[in-house]
Amino acid sequence: MKNIEHDSGFHHIGHKLLDWYGKNARNLPFRNTKDPYKIWICEIVFQQTRITQGLNHYNNFIKRFPDVQTLATAEEDEVLLYWKGLGYYSRAINIHKAAQQIINEYHGVFPSEYEEILQLKGVGKYTAAAISSICFGAKLPAVDGNFYRVLSRIFADDFDVSTSQAFTYFSQLAHLILPENAGDFNQAMMDLGSEICKPKNPLCPECPLREDCLAFSLDRVSEFPVKKKKVKTVDLALKYYFVHRDGRFLIQQRKDDFIWKKLFEFPSEIPEELIPFIKSVKMISHKLTHKNLSIEIFNVEVDSAEVWEDFIGKNEYVITDFEGSHEKSFPKPLENYIQNYHTAYRFL
Repeated sequence: MKNIEHDSGFHHIGHKLLDWYGKNARNLPFRNTKDPYKIWICEIVFQQTRITQGLNHYNNFIKRFPDVQTLATAEEDEVLLYWKGLGYYSRAINIHKAAQQIINEYHGVFPSEYEEILQLKGVGKYTAAAISSICFGAKLPAVDGNFYRVLSRIFADDFDVSTSQAFTYFSQLAHLILPENAGDFNQAMMDLGSEICKPKNPLCPECPLREDCLAFSLDRVSEFPVKKKKVKTVDLALKYYFVHRDGRFLIQQRKDDFIWKKLFEFPSEIPEELIPFIKSVKMISHKLTHKNLSIEIFNVEVDSAEVWEDFIGKNEYVITDFEGSHEKSFPKPLENYIQNYHTAYRFL
């Protein structure tokens, strides 16, 4: 750690950051509460979503599920529905299971110890530290990408953030500047990282820590953080059949594995007797984290009432219509397909 392990001369940096935060903190609804349930939900929502994009989703989710009890007793499909638009739906499945865990294992009371919070389904070290520090006063840094970026620039530290040791390393580094009020410090780091010390085009002249930033003084800010390992992107081909008749169409729910867990989708195969009803095919490209999807959707318009009744009688698909589909959660490419087809269908 570059000869600074035992140097306590860096605490002024944390206090300087807190002073800046006191004057510049963003006015966000979850900043006005110490309720661990609400802090937990906000941390999960904004893990993969920018605050400007996710704020309405957070507010709507909290309005529908204001506490652990309400969330735990809700149907999973409804939880997924209220997560609609946020993506990474495994997060919604996990918070639903974790809410039930809190009811069953902690008598409905959100656990207050870091190690207990860490045992909740879908909660990692960052989220556990954020909840512990903000709600229960634990002196823990909530290390995430913002910490990696800010700390590596402050100390011009070339430790590879893509390694498995990065969390431990930067947690130790964070303790060098961590003040007593770790909760506000962690939120200040989030604001600084998203508003000032951005990955690209950081606003260094506006940064409250620029005088303490070694990378800034060396004019090397763009070199940090160092990330050597690149995650390989996988190409994946998917095939769907949009089987429909008179405004009704067939869907099924995905299993709890691979991508798009528990979301609804179209059938992925059809028998020979439906092939003559294929009217067209649409190719869609869609990117997920580390996955490039190539999706083929066949438009199967079943003109024969007899074939339709025979097919649905032999299969366990869910039959829905365009209005009913709004009550289900679909992967974004399929949701767009339904919306586009509905628009066209209304003008037929």
